Amino acid sequence: MTDQLPLPVTAPFTKAQRATVLNLVRRAARTEIMPRFRALDAGQISQKSSVTDLVTEADTSAEALIARGLQIAFPSAVIVGEEMSETHTDYREKLEQAELGFLIDPIDGTWNFAHGLPLFGTMIAVCRFGRPVFGLIFDPIGNDAIWADIDTPSTWTGVSGRSRRVTTRARANLAQMTGIIEPNFMPLPHRRAAMEACFDLAHAWTLRCSAHHYRLLAEGAVDFVMASKLAPWDHAAGVMLCQQAGGYSAMLDGTAYTTSITSGYLLSAADEATWKRLAAHFSALLEPAE
Repeated sequence: MTDQLPLPVTAPFTKAQRATVLNLVRRAARTEIMPRFRALDAGQISQKSSVTDLVTEADTSAEALIARGLQIAFPSAVIVGEEMSETHTDYREKLEQAELGFLIDPIDGTWNFAHGLPLFGTMIAVCRFGRPVFGLIFDPIGNDAIWADIDTPSTWTGVSGRSRRVTTRARANLAQMTGIIEPNFMPLPHRRAAMEACFDLAHAWTLRCSAHHYRLLAEGAVDFVMASKLAPWDHAAGVMLCQQAGGYSAMLDGTAYTTSITSGYLLSAADEATWKRLAAHFSALLEPAE
């Protein structure tokens, strides 16, 4: 049995405030991100935890711009950015206690960005007491966004203001399903089990970019996203978009996702029936990794 928490009754903020958030993200892309794309030198790229975990000058500059703007627009909000979390390690506790909290991932897919691949995005989530209630995923290359809140279905918005609803698309059997999975973040026994389970699917891969993973799911291009590295800025917005596009998100053991969860596997799927099929198919990942 899955255990998604019921959503709050009202959206986190007004239409005008949502526009403020999107305008901030567009400004950061225009002034801090895109001018540095394919223009970084070695001194503007740093390694964090590993050779594949990078941060660039564009990440830190864009995050600072967005955080400043959000703090002005929402002075009582708790604001957490991926880069600032390196020095503010109590951010999960603060988000769990905050009536209004923002999560900023200034450049999701930094490895791609740093190597000149046009597969990256900016992710903003609003949480109430650790639960996502608004999500925005912006593509600086296309200058467009997909966003949703608890009152609004997932919606694509282009630069001209045009918009359309986006929805997930479910397939009936496993052999036709495609999805996103990142076994390299799993312990070795789970990695092997996950790869074996993928042999029964049509295709499974990773783009090294949660922003595009969740956009593909919300727009019906893939059937699922399985996440094994649970940094909240990578998933809170995506969970909101998935649910409001007709999909279903929960931890693989059925627990409702919140930003306080640090381990396990987050499964987002095209609908609840698909989620249940995939959860059963990947159930070996619930065994201890010994």
